[in-house]
Amino acid sequence: MRLATWNVNSIRTRVDRVTDWLARADVDVLAMQETKCSDEQFPTMPFAALGYDVVHCGFNQWNGVAIASRIGIDDVAVGFDGQPTWSDKPDVEAAAEARALGATCGGVRVWSLYIPNGRTVDSAHYVYKLQWLAALRETAASWLADDPSAPIALVGDWNIAPTDDDVWDVEFYRGSTHITEAERAAFGAIVDAGFSDVVRPFTPGPAVFTYWDYTQLRFPKNRGMRIDFILGSPTLAERVTHAEIVRAERKGKQPSDHAPVLVDLVDP
Repeated sequence: MRLATWNVNSIRTRVDRVTDWLARADVDVLAMQETKCSDEQFPTMPFAALGYDVVHCGFNQWNGVAIASRIGIDDVAVGFDGQPTWSDKPDVEAAAEARALGATCGGVRVWSLYIPNGRTVDSAHYVYKLQWLAALRETAASWLADDPSAPIALVGDWNIAPTDDDVWDVEFYRGSTHITEAERAAFGAIVDAGFSDVVRPFTPGPAVFTYWDYTQLRFPKNRGMRIDFILGSPTLAERVTHAEIVRAERKGKQPSDHAPVLVDLVDP
């Protein structure tokens, strides 16, 4: 099974790039973030033409998460238990944020996650980001407590660079979100709950990034961040035989500002 995640930064703008890569890379399951469209607007047909079923959660031009699978999609869940909402309206469900979508594909429980950005460290959105991560940690830990052998993949754009090596210049980001102690601790808490970074062992070293801003020639200068991850439960981690960050997909015409990240899993 080949599982991938990709912040596509508008699926309607980049559907041809995404489906072309799916075919070339022989991906079985793709989790997408920042689709930036409603369910009705999602371009399902190009995926269907390649044999993929798609589930999507999106409401407007912000956020949006999806899963495309050619090996089945079962037990779809929009949002996870305890997921906070940014809205100040008590009757608005967390699902309206369109940040978390779960489905079982080929026996693996896949969660496509778009963690809140946080904006600035003095913003209420930063507090919300930490609350969101804490809720995810609590709920994900409960999944493993209920079934320690469950193959679970928490994948997506985490909007956190867990180590100094995961940014091109830590001093450049000093005082900004993505590298604060609290954010890194929140990411570490999910790892401590039993979900390991299954890509890093195959992509070691500093300056190995998944995101590059469009401005100031950041990509050709490799001034990026590593913020897209696949975290696997113990059972899933044991099945990983290969992983990579597909940097070449950040090149070319109208790319996303993120590169896809993929893992290969052996059959259980």
